[in-house]
Amino acid sequence: MENFRSLNDLRPGTTVAEDIYANTVFPILRKGTILEMEHIETLYLFNIKQVKVEDRIVSRVQTDQQSAIDSDTIKSDVDQILNENVSRTVDIQTMYIKAVNQYKKEFSSWRSGMKLDIAKVRLIIMPLLETFMTHKNSLVILNEYSNRKDYLYHHAVSVGIVTAVLANELGYPKGTTLQLGLAGTLADCGMAKVNPVLLEKAAFLTNNEFIEVKKHPIYSFQMIQDSSLLRQEMKLAVLQHHERLDGSGYPRGDKSEKISPLSQILAVADVFHAMTCERVYRAKESLYRVVEMLKEEDFGKFDIDVLNILSELIGTPAAGDKVLLTNGESGEVTTINHKTPLRPSIKLKSNGEVVDLTTDYSIAIEKLVVK
Repeated sequence: MENFRSLNDLRPGTTVAEDIYANTVFPILRKGTILEMEHIETLYLFNIKQVKVEDRIVSRVQTDQQSAIDSDTIKSDVDQILNENVSRTVDIQTMYIKAVNQYKKEFSSWRSGMKLDIAKVRLIIMPLLETFMTHKNSLVILNEYSNRKDYLYHHAVSVGIVTAVLANELGYPKGTTLQLGLAGTLADCGMAKVNPVLLEKAAFLTNNEFIEVKKHPIYSFQMIQDSSLLRQEMKLAVLQHHERLDGSGYPRGDKSEKISPLSQILAVADVFHAMTCERVYRAKESLYRVVEMLKEEDFGKFDIDVLNILSELIGTPAAGDKVLLTNGESGEVTTINHKTPLRPSIKLKSNGEVVDLTTDYSIAIEKLVVK
């Protein structure tokens, strides 16, 4: 028999009776999954209210045996999906959610006065860095994992990932790439020293409140400066990750050659993830719109080579691609505008009308639709 069960009533060993989605292209849990506590935590994070389950409980021995069988099956499925250029996999989601939860615990300890242990953070983030550097196409779904309540922790983990993938694509040695990814994860650790009320405030901050929040790169630098596990140039990148090439950044207003190349990679990763996620005080933007804004509206603030790599990673739409637009319409790319490749002409599915996105900047591509 099958029935629906609320999350509070779920127990390890329960079998999922149907694929579970959370506004995602692929299921966050597949039919036939035998639940572990880690799965149940994932369901809570995605705000799933109830689950259709089979009316039986599998014993722990059965679960372990099935897990051994399923691990090979899941790996095969993941390889197949990634080979087909599809980003979302249950394995990566599970790894990611686990890392966010672990980082959240560490952050809470820093907030309570405990000393930052970089070795612990390194253990949390390194498996994800390695995974995303191998499967870089998964980068485009990071913002979909985030939620408003736990944005701060999602942001830390995601910035580390995006930073490492960018550095890897730019040709940096693997050791440097992994170190920079770790630095990206630690860039906002100083937020633990900022008044929590300011971080959770839905309204815009006052000038004095914003001045306090802008001290977080200094706090982050202070928290990591004595560790031998992070190279000095990585510590500088953390301190400078909110500096801008035109001198408009903070905390010191450094500009151009005074800003290290590594910090510029971290800066792009930081602002890209922030702008593509829903935060307490701001709605999220589409990946394509953000890249467009960073290249055009914020021209001169960021390293153009890093932005070009980011653009390549999220992918340029091609003729024939199915897309979802930010106004909710869907359609097919008909013509590429070579001067503005992120703004092609789209034939709308609803009425067959062809819309040139270069004529209406209030609309942008939300995402490519997997065929």
